[in-house]
Amino acid sequence: MSIFLWVWVVLGWAVAIVWFLRGAAMGPILAQRRILHEGLRPVTSPGPLPRVSVVIAAKDEQDNIEACLNSVLAQDYPDFEVIVADDRSTDRTPRILADLKSRFPHRLRVVTISQLADGWFGKCNAMREAVQLATRDWLLFSDADCQFTSPHTIRLAMEEAVSQRIDFLTMIPQLIPLALWEKIVQPVCAIILMAWFQPARVNNPAKKTAYANGAFMLMSRRCYEGIGGHAAVRNRLNEDIDFARLAKTAGWRLRVVENDGLLSSRMYPGFTQGFRGWSRIFYGSLSSRARVGLALLSVVLVSVAPWLSLAAAVVLASTVGPAGWKYALYAWAAAVLSQQAALWRVYGVMTVSRIWSLTYFLGAVVTAAALANAFLKALGATKTTWRATTYRGDGTVHAASAKPTAGEGETPAEPLRAVATASPGGSPSHGP
Repeated sequence: MSIFLWVWVVLGWAVAIVWFLRGAAMGPILAQRRILHEGLRPVTSPGPLPRVSVVIAAKDEQDNIEACLNSVLAQDYPDFEVIVADDRSTDRTPRILADLKSRFPHRLRVVTISQLADGWFGKCNAMREAVQLATRDWLLFSDADCQFTSPHTIRLAMEEAVSQRIDFLTMIPQLIPLALWEKIVQPVCAIILMAWFQPARVNNPAKKTAYANGAFMLMSRRCYEGIGGHAAVRNRLNEDIDFARLAKTAGWRLRVVENDGLLSSRMYPGFTQGFRGWSRIFYGSLSSRARVGLALLSVVLVSVAPWLSLAAAVVLASTVGPAGWKYALYAWAAAVLSQQAALWRVYGVMTVSRIWSLTYFLGAVVTAAALANAFLKALGATKTTWRATTYRGDGTVHAASAKPTAGEGETPAEPLRAVATASPGGSPSHGP
């Protein structure tokens, strides 16, 4: 056999071993998961649970904000307030918020953001304004596209934080995949992200790995102020993970939990929106060009290559002849089977059926494209536009005020001003 063929065969067996080891590691990983759910028994607390301020930023969220706030306001928590920052919305969001405020005058407060402050990115600026109105001892940051699917969500999260002496608790939402593309692509994106930010490592104070999800970040005010509040992440697009890094570095106790029936989110209903959104998430979460590039290489090599190589080996073995090529066929067939065996276990704990693991290859191709787009963003070669605010990898921002703007995903016709500078590792927000 030629050197090329030998390398190809060895690579196939190497990929097969990688997937075999991943599958074998799933047992210990699953055993270490912490899942909050309705069936948990109430924790006996030495005193009343801390008071909580729920803080949500909303920009053009007319399709989500009412359901989100109704689920939050229905919580059975004994002492909490809800503060919403209406961040330059141009749709029906302000009217919906006004109606909700009239129905819940003593529980809900709304702050209206009309301009993006100098040196601040959109969501961080809105959250900062809302926090200034917060009066409680703990802060719970969430997103307008989330729903608290149980009236006990805040209570169970706070009981977990208090009983475990956690300063910063983040809950991973259950993704609700409705469209075909969501069932194919989003599980793959989530798998790749969790491969980099394994909850067991995040929850281990001895490890540097830090992760938080902006859908649900519950932290004590002491922790929030101790890490500098939103001022410390004012020019970061993925402020959630940057918060987690700051907190863990400073010695605050960080914990990631999953949930069953407490919190859900449909992040991106449209494919184009989802592709741009996951590109931003990868770009910011992985925090450096090298890590984005390494993630892209690993997805191509470990997730996409097995199927393409198996197809090529089948064709070559049947046309050129079995001599030599059959070894490549065996190697890459083993890689595909090993991959599917591992994925069957992984999909078993996700919000989609195991049968969707058979579409992993298609999702991996889209995920690789999103990572490639993220890599270009990290290089500053492409722009990131989200909710009428445009960012570049060099940190330049052009923001629109609360008036009609260019459509989502487009550059505003007349950018108002450059307002912030950030490193190429700035992280993308899931919100405005």
